[in-house]
Amino acid sequence: MGNIRFGVAAAVATILMASSALAQDKPVAGDVAEGSLKGKTLTFVSYGGIYQDGQVAALKEFVDKSGVTLLNDGPTEIAKLQAQVESGNVTWDVVDTADLPPYVHCGTLFQKLDFSKLDISKIPPNQVGECSVPAMNYGVVLMYKNDTYKDNPPKNWKDFFDTEKFPGVRAIDGSGDPIGGLIEQGILADGGSVENMKPEDIDRGIAKIKALGPDTIYWKTGAESQQLAESGEADMVIMWTGRAMTAVKNGAAYTPVWQDWMVVMDQMTIPVGVKDTDAAYALLNAYLGKKSQEILAQKTSYTPINLDSKPEVDEVTKAFLTNTPERIKQGYQQNIKFWVANFPAAAEKWSALMAGN
Repeated sequence: MGNIRFGVAAAVATILMASSALAQDKPVAGDVAEGSLKGKTLTFVSYGGIYQDGQVAALKEFVDKSGVTLLNDGPTEIAKLQAQVESGNVTWDVVDTADLPPYVHCGTLFQKLDFSKLDISKIPPNQVGECSVPAMNYGVVLMYKNDTYKDNPPKNWKDFFDTEKFPGVRAIDGSGDPIGGLIEQGILADGGSVENMKPEDIDRGIAKIKALGPDTIYWKTGAESQQLAESGEADMVIMWTGRAMTAVKNGAAYTPVWQDWMVVMDQMTIPVGVKDTDAAYALLNAYLGKKSQEILAQKTSYTPINLDSKPEVDEVTKAFLTNTPERIKQGYQQNIKFWVANFPAAAEKWSALMAGN
């Protein structure tokens, strides 16, 4: 009987040890083992400026603890990544992209993620894709110049497109991919519907943007949009909330229009063909941590994607965070399914617009 009891006890102990090991192996957002990446090098790619500076600051503890050497590159360019993948010489390990590319290029340029290597339990619902996790939450917001409109400011996107009632120079994000939400707002301003969009509706929305006139500025970087606001060169500027917040802090006399602000989230991805996939996952998992996301929010004003994060920010920064009940209610989400299905056509037409055609 004693031997049987001993055998049962040993079996139970073995099971408990195995369970404990499995529990320890399960990733926890923000955690990385001490010295686990010593001697390794990772290249992180994003869009520069205060945003990438904030991301690097958010990853400092990961770098210090893991021992990894972290290099930075950018801005993210899909054509450059495609060249790396096709040549078999991928030098970018973790890439921050715009919202649509990971859906458009899932499995071809971006790996389908192994979620056993990531802790996504604290990410808000419906924000994880097959090939991406959110980098942060933010908005594209219309900023208007106070001196231009005084007591009669624009209140929505319809006003943005109304150059008779609201004359002035517009500045639009021309930094890369088509802005689906803006094209949709153009369709709506033209009296159309976005409920059952068809490919030909893309032309309608872009025509409405083009009708804003030849004085329209298409800025190429977030820094340029910020400079336009701080110098007062444009009367209405479409801006990323982080850049808008910084411009206001620097004295730009502009006010945001929050009605139908465009809900956006950059995406964090791992390219197909990276040399050390496990190291890339370690960085990505660290980035999703509570503390990392708090640091990111405090440095950039972008809204953290870890639900446990409680960033300590000033009143101006707090005003540009997008996760309050009021902001969530006012937000406008583009039809991602439509834009993914029609991405090539939209990109071609958007490029023509950027080229002045």
